[in-house]
Amino acid sequence: MSVGILMLVHTAFDRAEQIARHWVKYGCPVVIHVDLNVKSKTCKKFENALVDLDNVQFCKRHRCEWGAWGLVAASQSAAELMLAEYPDVKHVYLSSGSCLPLRPVEELKDYLKARPQTDFIESATTADVPWTVGGLDNERFTLHFPFSWRKQRFLFDRWVDIQRMLKIKRKLPPGIVPHMGSQWWCLTRQTLSVILQNPERAFFDKYFKRVWIPDESYFQTLVRVYSKNIESRSLTLSKFDFQGKPHIFYDDHLQLLRRSDCFVARKIWPRANRLYDGFLRDPDGAIKMSEPNPAKIDRIFAKAVERRTKGRTGLYMQSRFPNDGWENGMTFGRYSVFHGFSELFEDFEPWLYKATGAQVHGHLFAPESAEFTEGQKVINGALSASPKNRDYNSIAFLTNLIWNTRGERQCFQVGPCDEGAPVWFFAKDPNAQVSVISGAWALPLFKANQNFADIRKEAARLQKLENKQLWALRSPYAKARVRIWTMAEFIEAPMEPLQMIIDEIGAGAANRLAEAPRMTDLSGFGQFLQNLKNQGMHPYLMGDFPVETPEQRQKMPQRKPYLVQK
Repeated sequence: MSVGILMLVHTAFDRAEQIARHWVKYGCPVVIHVDLNVKSKTCKKFENALVDLDNVQFCKRHRCEWGAWGLVAASQSAAELMLAEYPDVKHVYLSSGSCLPLRPVEELKDYLKARPQTDFIESATTADVPWTVGGLDNERFTLHFPFSWRKQRFLFDRWVDIQRMLKIKRKLPPGIVPHMGSQWWCLTRQTLSVILQNPERAFFDKYFKRVWIPDESYFQTLVRVYSKNIESRSLTLSKFDFQGKPHIFYDDHLQLLRRSDCFVARKIWPRANRLYDGFLRDPDGAIKMSEPNPAKIDRIFAKAVERRTKGRTGLYMQSRFPNDGWENGMTFGRYSVFHGFSELFEDFEPWLYKATGAQVHGHLFAPESAEFTEGQKVINGALSASPKNRDYNSIAFLTNLIWNTRGERQCFQVGPCDEGAPVWFFAKDPNAQVSVISGAWALPLFKANQNFADIRKEAARLQKLENKQLWALRSPYAKARVRIWTMAEFIEAPMEPLQMIIDEIGAGAANRLAEAPRMTDLSGFGQFLQNLKNQGMHPYLMGDFPVETPEQRQKMPQRKPYLVQK
């Protein structure tokens, strides 16, 4: 008899009974603490289930709550009973009812027997601990925490703020350097006896009762004072996620747990029958003596944490969707947004498809319907052209489109009429290539057969809307590849910007464009803009258009020269 097991139990009593019987079967006495929150009837039934085992004892019960003193008090009571009832125990191993032995008990006993003076407990100073969650490192030892973090969160936070404001700071007990670590330890009888029987224990207990999460600091700190030989690691495999919550092991983790070579693992799902049946069996053949090495599976857990926190690029998950800024890339792949091109050029979409081979849509955020390529009503991923479905969450619509069509470049049109377009979203998206011909919205109005008063009113509205969109694209927060030309600037030399856009889309070999899309007839457009000015509306986004085009000037008859005599 060299190892005594302490078990803290509060649920899954059938599994706790199974684990206790396993320890006792191989010569390890067990002391069990049952949470005082458990009903007396349930506790009594659990005790009766183990009454046939001589080496199982139940200690005084304490009310245990996460982050509170009760967990330390439970460990103390169980350890005191273990030391008093089993004098042959050399090491005391703290575990829980959800812990599962992974290796034969004889291996653990031989391992500890070869290290009779070694205390296995994770113990590191607060400066060296990277896993604290909640923003409290040193402050958990210098502030008072009389309120429950879970049940009285408002009072907990306000009391911390008040103490910070009043600069309240508790004094550390003399000779104490705060340390932290996993609560699952394995201590020698000598070290544990000194901690529990120390004349100053009442003083230390009083101090740690107001420390936040004392079960991760009480024994971890005091062991540094009294232990002669510390291995700062736990023999229990326990993994935590980015929120500080323990990972739960299920049946499909069987091979993963075997690879760890750890003696005990927590936290095991109570219904993981395959795990319990696989590990709680008689040892077969020779005993495998290898050093516990949880680092073997650290890479897998790190990858799991990264997948949970970041996810796959451009794919929104339920766990991250409500949190703005948690995207691992706003969209999955690169895409191109064209503003004003379909108004300036005739049949621009077919030309762009021929030049690039990309999937070219119309105005995806048109008020009437999403203009998918070839007039489709439903596209990859069952995305509907219905404006009601699209406008319910326009960002999700766009990100789903890019994700569902991954591997194929998406191009679409946007204009001031598309008021539901998430301009701010793709302005901040590094995957977006945005090309804008400002003021092109005036061309449909120029060709419209409407009352000029109505045209003037609509022109003022569209110019205001486009100005807001341009402001977003020119924002210092914009990370998209944005190019903006005024309409007057663009038509002076359209081939150069078109070639630049096609090259950036990356349509294979970098060949010069053989033909440009056909530009709409602009005859009389300068006069149209002048008429808007005459009506009191100032169209400034399309640049400086002359009232007469160069072609019109050439058609005018030349005036005869004449002499002026003095």
